[in-house]
Amino acid sequence: MSASEHTTLVPGRWFDGQSSKARHVMVSLRPTPQGPSLVLHPLSQPGAEPVVFAWKQVGWPEAWNERKPQPRVVVDLRDHGSVEIDAVTEWRVALAAAGERPGIAQRMQTRWPVLLGVTAAAVIGLTLFYRYGTPWAATQLTRFVPLGWETSVAENVLQQMDNGTLKPSKLPKERQQQLQARFNTLVQQAPATLHRYAQYNPPLSLEFRSGMGANAFALPGGKIVMTDGIVKAAADKGLPDDALVGVLAHEIGHVVHRHTTRMVVEQGVLNVGLGLALGDVSAIVSTGASVMTGLAYSRSHEREADCYAIALMRHTALPTAPMGKLLLAIARDEEDEESKDKGSDKDKKAAGDNPADAAHAPTPQSAASAPDATRKRKLGQEAESHPVWSLLSSHPETVKRATELEQGHAPHCAKN
Repeated sequence: MSASEHTTLVPGRWFDGQSSKARHVMVSLRPTPQGPSLVLHPLSQPGAEPVVFAWKQVGWPEAWNERKPQPRVVVDLRDHGSVEIDAVTEWRVALAAAGERPGIAQRMQTRWPVLLGVTAAAVIGLTLFYRYGTPWAATQLTRFVPLGWETSVAENVLQQMDNGTLKPSKLPKERQQQLQARFNTLVQQAPATLHRYAQYNPPLSLEFRSGMGANAFALPGGKIVMTDGIVKAAADKGLPDDALVGVLAHEIGHVVHRHTTRMVVEQGVLNVGLGLALGDVSAIVSTGASVMTGLAYSRSHEREADCYAIALMRHTALPTAPMGKLLLAIARDEEDEESKDKGSDKDKKAAGDNPADAAHAPTPQSAASAPDATRKRKLGQEAESHPVWSLLSSHPETVKRATELEQGHAPHCAKN
């Protein structure tokens, strides 16, 4: 035995893969810069040269419990079979003396503090990646998405909606022309300094449709759709056209910030990140991540579009209060409608088949006549169930956002 070889010898049985019979050997370990090498000394052949296996040629066994070592260690020698060692304690002492340092995976298996620490670091890392890394990466990657792709997607989506939910607008041509003129003026006055992407200048256009309630939404590439319902809602509430112009400013914000495209890219980046971090991401994890991404990032996009609308309306010397009032009015109308539906169902259940009971049941109108403070509180609690502006994203915190728009200022808007 050479002087550089560790003096500890551990008995073992070598199954070399060529015979079913074990060969008794003594096992020693030599320290090397890459890691310990394993040396087998055959006992059946006195004077035979020892067989040396480098660090990378050995499948080193891992410990699963620091206090309760396994009764037998099996060392995988790949093409040269395996070695079984019963003297586990001596094996571990020799391994440590030869400079072996357990990897992070083995330390996680044998030490709870390491496992908890790595788990905490992984959770924090994934959270930071989800909250900050993904939006940042998506924002940068969106720069390289061609405008032609967005335009093609928008045309296909609008065509499908025209074949389904949407119908031609019933607004008089004169009314459409009035709103179109206000929209064109707004676009012409929009400063390029408000755009997130300096070289991104899509052709903005306004479309009118019916077939759904009070709504306005932006498609990628510059197409904005306004429904007859939202025009009627503003008129019914006695609000000036500045309310509708504010809504259009909000939707222009979605376009110039490329929110729909960024949403697609964000979900792709998140799925790739989860795949790298977790390996094979199951369909459930992938779907859940997409849903969470949609909810969280659309909220951020709504706030960003609000800030754009506030800045643009301020730049054009237009008030934002009518827009805030319109948002809140639509939310109230939807809440009233929901209250009527719930009240009707409750009345039917309470009344049953007894006409006398039905005569004394509370009417839906009574449910809709709650005090304004109660209504606002309910709106704040159920804000996420009212997607009142855009078909393509959620709109949380309705009352808070409406208040900020009325005031023309939002704390999260850096430039306001």
